[in-house]
Amino acid sequence: MTDLQPFSTLFDLAGKRIIVIGAGSGIGEAGALALAGHGADVLCADVSEEAAARVAAAIVEGGGAATSAFVDIGDSASINTLYESHGHLDALITTPAINVRKRLLEVTEEEVHRVVSLNLVGAFNAMTAAGRRMADAGGGSIVAISSIRSQVVEPGQGVYAATKAGVLQMVRTLAAELGPQGVRVNALAPGVVETPLTEQIKNQPDWYEAYAAKGALGRWAQPIEMAGPIVFLASDASSFVTASLLVADGGWLGVDGRFTPPL
Repeated sequence: MTDLQPFSTLFDLAGKRIIVIGAGSGIGEAGALALAGHGADVLCADVSEEAAARVAAAIVEGGGAATSAFVDIGDSASINTLYESHGHLDALITTPAINVRKRLLEVTEEEVHRVVSLNLVGAFNAMTAAGRRMADAGGGSIVAISSIRSQVVEPGQGVYAATKAGVLQMVRTLAAELGPQGVRVNALAPGVVETPLTEQIKNQPDWYEAYAAKGALGRWAQPIEMAGPIVFLASDASSFVTASLLVADGGWLGVDGRFTPPL
């Protein structure tokens, strides 16, 4: 008789200690809730201590295990303090990003530095500090939020897209360098998701609907729809997955336009 037990526990995170950076809202919040729902002990970290504490409290109220902490991923000392407070680390999910929606010829040098500092340098700080600890421990999973903008661009997204492509390449490099120590590193590429980062688009109906029509599913994603991919990449279900870009974009990259021909 075939033993199905190993398959039933593929997504089980019981006993795993996981840090979610950016857990105070959006994709990070959804990921933290889902990870806790699968048994993980989650440290909800965010630049907003109040938001992180709110999510951690919701997890505990729901019967899960969670704590909260402040972190500024642009500050390597803040990252190290966070990790030291959590002890052993089985997985890291890092989500924070900002955007400046301007054509490149209108973007200021200060704005470039601001976006790069958080999106790219921040991801570097979070991933490398976690990678050192996981390599020493002999394993772990790092998940960084990239974007479909690492693959395709549009006017006004140049700096953001560059940082998300950079995150993907750092993910691949770190995966190659830490694979021998059992550390897996992957990127998740969401499509259009209703989060605080996309509030500007949501407030403009024509823009919002155009984005919805671009994908195969004809709609935007909700943050909770990124929770499944996050759990997958953090769990043993993805034990042979590393250096990968997992796309969760509702078909955006696979569909070549909004026009339906009269076939």
